[in-house]
Amino acid sequence: MYILGLATDYDGTLAHDSRVDDATLAAMKRFKASGRKLILVTGRETPDLERVFPHVAVFDRVVAENGGVLVDPAGGWRRPLAPPPPERLVAALREKGVTPLSVGQTIVATWEPHEETVLRAIRDLGLELQIIFNKGAVMVLPAGVNKASGFAAALDDLGLSAHNVAAVGDAENDHAFLRASGFAVAVANALPMLKAGADLVTEARQGAGVVELIEAILARDVDAFAVPERERIEIGVEGEDRVTLSPAGGAVLIAGASGGGKSTTAAALAEQIVGQGFQVCVFDPEGDHVDLAGTVALGDPQTAPRAQAVLDQLRSPDVNVVVNLLALDAADRPALFSGIMAQLAALRAETGRPHWILIDEAHHLLPCERPAHALALPQRWPGAILLTVDPGCVSPSALAAVENLFALGAEAESVLRAFCAAVGEAPPSVPAAPSPGQALHWRRGGGARLVSLRAPQKKIERHVRKYAEGELGPDKSFFFRGPRGALNLRAQNLTVFLQLAEGVDDETWLHHLRRHDYSAWARGAIKDDALADEIAATEDAGKNDAKTSRASVKAAIERRYTAPAVARGRRPA
Repeated sequence: MYILGLATDYDGTLAHDSRVDDATLAAMKRFKASGRKLILVTGRETPDLERVFPHVAVFDRVVAENGGVLVDPAGGWRRPLAPPPPERLVAALREKGVTPLSVGQTIVATWEPHEETVLRAIRDLGLELQIIFNKGAVMVLPAGVNKASGFAAALDDLGLSAHNVAAVGDAENDHAFLRASGFAVAVANALPMLKAGADLVTEARQGAGVVELIEAILARDVDAFAVPERERIEIGVEGEDRVTLSPAGGAVLIAGASGGGKSTTAAALAEQIVGQGFQVCVFDPEGDHVDLAGTVALGDPQTAPRAQAVLDQLRSPDVNVVVNLLALDAADRPALFSGIMAQLAALRAETGRPHWILIDEAHHLLPCERPAHALALPQRWPGAILLTVDPGCVSPSALAAVENLFALGAEAESVLRAFCAAVGEAPPSVPAAPSPGQALHWRRGGGARLVSLRAPQKKIERHVRKYAEGELGPDKSFFFRGPRGALNLRAQNLTVFLQLAEGVDDETWLHHLRRHDYSAWARGAIKDDALADEIAATEDAGKNDAKTSRASVKAAIERRYTAPAVARGRRPA
């Protein structure tokens, strides 16, 4: 399930002439029986609501007084979300003969045509209050208090995200909380203004319209809707058309050689995910995402993250987590990943979160040689984004869940063919090789197309500490082997590289220099094109002796990675 809650207005939506019919009540009970939550969002005061609707306990939470009060019918508690009405305002309105006049815990309410009298009283008393209209009703509340603010309080109390809740209403005061939900619905009798802004308009009126909505969600969940644009993230554009992804859609694979733009694309997606209020869990084998704004990083180069700590953080809808796996040996990473994923599956079933799971270096965590039963992956994996160099190195059971492939770099067609071979499908025809900043996009079952990728708004910072003193895996480390392969000296970071470079013999140093091995490592493993270009200039010089070229490469590294700390093996400042 993706839609785990329904928030509904009362009068004119659930109820007609204050009454909810038996068919509507029965549908609400079926919705609850499916494991989903029901929230009532109404302008009525609680005693009045209980008088006209004795089945209030069917709701998990009630937002009363147009956002001013939160109620737990089962728990029997009622919590004001705003200060009580000013006594001097109530006294002034009574003195002016405003009737009827209802005074709740946070609200003062009357009817048209008293709005001018109410407004003058607020102005004369110098109060910071607002008037909210609802089909003739005139409600006075503190500034900023409305159905949307009360709806947010109910979601927070239930541990739900608005992205996983559909909301339905009929009148002008419903607009705020409908737009704050993942899926905004108007019943057929709703005001034209509300229908115009809704993602779905029911064919039936009032309670029958709510029944129609409930049956659609029970039968098709999120597929009952065309997922609105505000519930999607943009990966790029094709011409003038946005290319977007939905957290309710299948898995996404972004693949291509190092330096092709995978990290930049991942950063742009993560930036949007956090910015749009979705929850994300990032699996980060190499420490590339620990500085992602709006996230909590668990684990560091010395300490492995604990699965329970990851789950504890993600229990809160507004917490995003980066799982830093640098401290783990490559062989131990798949097991920890599988254990966390099993718990994330349970959390998703309960809350619909995290909405997105971003798996960098997916071949580390989902290796092709690991048995499928050990991975415990779902057949359909909504909201998963996998990044890898080579799809052929990723578990076929993970690739089977991929619905969208974005292949980057000059070898994009080869990447596409490797993916198709892994999933047993014939590759589509390819329009052209992607240019820098583009990807070859293939949605399975359709044709391939070129997409211009979106760049992140914030410049990606170099991960100085990771590359200077972190633990790069064997596949990312540099090995001094010499011209006859007699050596096997591993540099797992730049600090060790410089230390080994000082100690190897001149023949070994020059062997790798002439093969352009140093610049290739800087470009592919360190992911620093500027450093690679500077080292390549030294390699291209040709006439450099071992002493001069060593000094040149060392200086290039130290300029970017905090001299003299790198050379001495200290932590960069």
